[in-house]
Amino acid sequence: MSFRVVRSSKFRHVYGQALKREQCYDNIRVSKSSWDSTFCAVNPKFLAIIVESAGGGAFIVLPHNKVGRMWQVGRIAADHPLVGGHKGPVLDIAWCPHNDNVIASGSEDCVVKVWQIPDGGLSRTLTEPVVDLVFHQRRVGLVLWHPSALNVLLTAGSDNQVVIWNVGTGEILVHIDSHPDIVYSACFNWDGSKLVTTCKDKKIRIYDPRTAELESEAMCHEGSKATRAIFLRHGLIFTTGFNRSSERQYSLRAPDALNEPIVMVELDTSNGVMFPLYDADTNMIYLCGKGDSVIRYFEVTPEPPFVHYINTFQTTEPQRGIGLMPKRGCDVTTCEVAKFYRMNNNGLCQVISMTVPRKSDLFQEDLYPDTLAEDAAITAEEWIDGKDADPITFSLKGGYVSSSVNKSLPAKKAGNILNKPRGDSASSGATSSSAGGGNFASGNNNEASEGGPPAAVLSEKDLRTIQDEIRKLKAIIVKQENRIRALEAKEDARNKNGSDAAPASAGAATSDGKASESANDHASTSAGTSKDED
Repeated sequence: MSFRVVRSSKFRHVYGQALKREQCYDNIRVSKSSWDSTFCAVNPKFLAIIVESAGGGAFIVLPHNKVGRMWQVGRIAADHPLVGGHKGPVLDIAWCPHNDNVIASGSEDCVVKVWQIPDGGLSRTLTEPVVDLVFHQRRVGLVLWHPSALNVLLTAGSDNQVVIWNVGTGEILVHIDSHPDIVYSACFNWDGSKLVTTCKDKKIRIYDPRTAELESEAMCHEGSKATRAIFLRHGLIFTTGFNRSSERQYSLRAPDALNEPIVMVELDTSNGVMFPLYDADTNMIYLCGKGDSVIRYFEVTPEPPFVHYINTFQTTEPQRGIGLMPKRGCDVTTCEVAKFYRMNNNGLCQVISMTVPRKSDLFQEDLYPDTLAEDAAITAEEWIDGKDADPITFSLKGGYVSSSVNKSLPAKKAGNILNKPRGDSASSGATSSSAGGGNFASGNNNEASEGGPPAAVLSEKDLRTIQDEIRKLKAIIVKQENRIRALEAKEDARNKNGSDAAPASAGAATSDGKASESANDHASTSAGTSKDED
C-alpha cells in the first residue's frame, strides 16, 4: 500500500480573486507597441501605465487616492493629464524603490527621463522631467533601479550598451559594452553586487556592475525569442525562454554553474514572452505571459524539485501588460500576499489579489517577514567605491505609513562632461545641473545650508508657472488701466461740453436784452418824431 505525501507549505492554498469592475480602472488606452515590456509599474502611491499618445510617447499616472472610505477608481477621463515629454513611444518605466514619487522612463527617442510626481497625482500634463539622461544612440527599452543604493539607475538600449547612472548628478558610473546584440533583460542580486543579463545571442551573463567585468556566461535557452532572467534572494537565478521547438520553458541555475541548470521545465507552446515577477518575502514566482489569460505561480524551496507549481489564476481576457505591487502596498489584514494590476486589450486595468486563507484576523508573522523598506541603505558614491549593503527591511505589523511625503529627488551640482550651461540657472537662485542636455529640479531638501534651515525648493516647472501667473496679472492690470483712462476721457469730455453750453446760453440772453433795448429806443424815437410833426 502506497501513500502520497503532500508537501507542507503555508502557500499551498494561495488563491487569486479579481476585484469587481467598478473597483478597477477603466478606459485606459494601453500602448500597442510590440516591444516586450510589462507596460506597467506600481507602488503604494501610484499606478503608471504606458499609453498610446499622438505626437510622442506618454504614460498615465493614477494615484491610489482614498476619499473617505472609497477609492478613486472607475472610468478614467479621456483628457486625463499624462506624463508626455518624450518624442517617441515610451518602452519601459520603473518606480524608484527609495522614493515613491520618482519614476524613470525609457523611449524610442533614445533618452531616459526621470520624473517627479507630486503627491495626489497630476493636475495637468507633465512635460518637464527632473533630469534627462542622454547617452544611448538607439531606443532605450530597459530601465532598472538598484535595490539598495540611492539614485543608481541602469539603462539598456538597442545599441547593445548598458549604462549605470548616478541620477543625482547625471554622471555615468559604469559603461558595459560587451554585449554583441540587444539586451533583453537585466537584474541585480539582493545586495546589488552582481548583475545578470540576457541577450539576443541566447546567452546569459553575470557581471560585476562596478567594474563591468564579465564573470561568467552560458547558453540560456535555445529558442530565438526573448528570454528573461532574475536573481532570487538566496543567490540562485531563475530564467524564462523558449526551446528550439518554440515551447516555453523556465529554468533554475546556480551562478557558479550556469551551463548546468538545476531545473529545466517545458510549460506550453504559446508565443508570448513570460515575465517572471518575484516576491522575495515568500520566495514565490509569478509567471505572466504577454497575451496569456492565466497567471501561474510557483514556490522555490531547497528541496527537489526546487520549483513547486502551486496553482493558476484564470481569466477570460488576454493580458496586455501587468504590474506587481510591492509588499508595502498589500493589505495584511486580509492575508494578501500579492496584488497585480493587469491590463486588458479592452482598456480595463483589472486588480487581482492573491490571498492565503486564514481564519484569524491577527497579524500573521509567518506570512509577512520583514519586507523591503522605502529607505536606501547606501549612497551612490558609497556603492561605486565598493561598499555593499543589503536593502533595509521593516515589519508590516501595524500597517505601513509612507515616509516620502514631499520628498524630492536629491540633485547635486557636479562636474560632468555631459553638462550644458543654462542661461536661466543663475536667475533661478537654486542649485541646478544638466546631464546630457537635461535639467535637474533645483535643490535637495535633505541638504541644509550651514547654520540655517533648508532653502526653499522650486522646480523649473514651478518657476514657469509663477511667471505665467505674473504675466497674466500684468495683462489684467494693463487692461484695467486702459479702461480707467477711457472712462476718465469720457468724463472730461462730458464736463467740457457742459462748461461750453453755459456761456453760450448767457450770450444768447445778453443779445436778446440788447435787441429789446434797441427796439424800445426805436419806439421812443418814433413817438418823439410824431409829436414834433404835430
